[in-house]
Amino acid sequence: MSSALSQNLPGDPLDIDVSETASYSSYDVRSVPRISIQAFCMDAETARTIEAAGEDRRMTKAHLKVHMGGIPGAVEFYSQAPTPNLIILEAGANPSTLIPELDRLAEYCDAGTKVVVIGRLNDVALYRELITRGVSEYLVAPVSILQVIGAIGALYSDPQAEPLGRTVAFFGVKGGAGASTIAHNVAFGIARSFENEVVLADLDLPFGTAGLDYNQDPLQGVFEAVSAPERLDETFLDRILSRCSEHLSLLAAPASLERTYDYTDNSFDQLVDVMRQGTPSIVLDLPHSWNGWVRHLLIAADEVVMVAEPDLANLRNAKNLVDTLRQMRPNDHLPHLVLNRVGMPKRPEIKPDEFAKALNLPVLAAIPFDPHLFGTAANNGQMVAELDSRHAVNEMLNHVAQVVSGKVDPRKNRRSPLGALMGLLRKGKGA
Repeated sequence: MSSALSQNLPGDPLDIDVSETASYSSYDVRSVPRISIQAFCMDAETARTIEAAGEDRRMTKAHLKVHMGGIPGAVEFYSQAPTPNLIILEAGANPSTLIPELDRLAEYCDAGTKVVVIGRLNDVALYRELITRGVSEYLVAPVSILQVIGAIGALYSDPQAEPLGRTVAFFGVKGGAGASTIAHNVAFGIARSFENEVVLADLDLPFGTAGLDYNQDPLQGVFEAVSAPERLDETFLDRILSRCSEHLSLLAAPASLERTYDYTDNSFDQLVDVMRQGTPSIVLDLPHSWNGWVRHLLIAADEVVMVAEPDLANLRNAKNLVDTLRQMRPNDHLPHLVLNRVGMPKRPEIKPDEFAKALNLPVLAAIPFDPHLFGTAANNGQMVAELDSRHAVNEMLNHVAQVVSGKVDPRKNRRSPLGALMGLLRKGKGA
C-alpha cells in the first residue's frame, strides 16, 4: 500500500461526508489504463456490480478478476501470490476487525499496490484512519458501477491534468442521411459559439467530404495518422491538422480510391487518445458502414449522435442501432436523435413525434428540408453559420452543439444594461 494517498481524494476529510467522496456521472468517469485489478467481496451484489464495471467500455484495457472472501480471503490468497496494481476489498459487517485485517494484508502487499476499501460504515474517523494507513479510497456500500469505475480512474490520473477531451461520434443510420453535413456544422458551432478548441476527424476515408465542406485541400490527414502509430503524438498530430477557423482544426480523409482501408477494431484508438490529450472537443464523422472499427468507435464515444431521415428504412436502422448501443453501452445514456430533411415535398414521411416514440428517444433537432441553404453552403465551402448566422437552421445546429458539448452558450446569459433598464421601466408602467 502507498503511504501518501490523501491527494487522491478531494477536500479535507474533516469536512466531508464519506458517502459523497465518489459521486460520478458518466461524463466525469475517466477511462482506466492497462492495469491488473483483483477484487475480494463479501456480498454477492457487490461482486456483480464490480463484474459489471469490468465490462464497461472504460475498463476495456484493464484486467479484472473478482473473488469472494473479503479481506481474509485476500490475506490467504496473497500469502502465496504477488499483488496486482490494484486490490478492491469489501469489509465485513464488524468494523472493529477492519484495521487488524488490513494490517495483516499489508505484510503481503508489494510496493506500489493501491487498495480501495468498500465498507458499510459512513464514518469520517474511520476514513481518516484508512487514509493514514495507505488506503487509496474508501467507498460506502452499496456502490454503483460508475462509482467503481470512477474511483479506479481517479487513482490513475493526474489530478492537476486537464480533463480528457469529449468525443462526439456522428453516424448516419442510412446512406445519404446527411450525417456528415450535420457533423461539420456542429463542429463549427462548438468552435465558434464557445471559443472551444475542436478537432473534426473525417473517418470516411474513401469518400469523406469535410475537405470540400471547409474548402480545404490538406496533403495529410487521417490516413497518415493511423499508418504511422510509432510517430503519432501531439506534435505529429499538429503537423497534419488543417486549420479551418480560429478554434477548429480538420483531420481530413484522403478521399481517394487508390487503396482500400481495411483496419482492425482498435486501429483508431491511439489516434483518438492523442486527440483527447490536447483537445477539449473531438467530433468523429463516421462513415455509414458496419465493421469492427466503426462499431468500436461508436461504443467508445462519449456522445453518439444518430442522424436519420423520417422514413421507414431509417426508422428500422435507427431501431437496430439504438438496441445495439443500449446493450453495448449499458452505463451510458442513449444516442441523441437528429432528424434531417424533414418536410421534403411530395415525400411520405413519418412524423418526428411518431419516429421518436417508436425509438423511445426525444428528437434533439428536426432539421427542415432546405436544399438551397445547404446546397449553397456546400458549393461555397461554407458552413450554414457563415452563410446566414440568423437562419433558424443555424439555431438548431447551435442547440445540437450545446447539448453534445455539455456547454452553455454564453450568449444565452448575456443581458445588456439597457435591456435590464427597459425591463424595469416596463414593469413600472404595468404596476
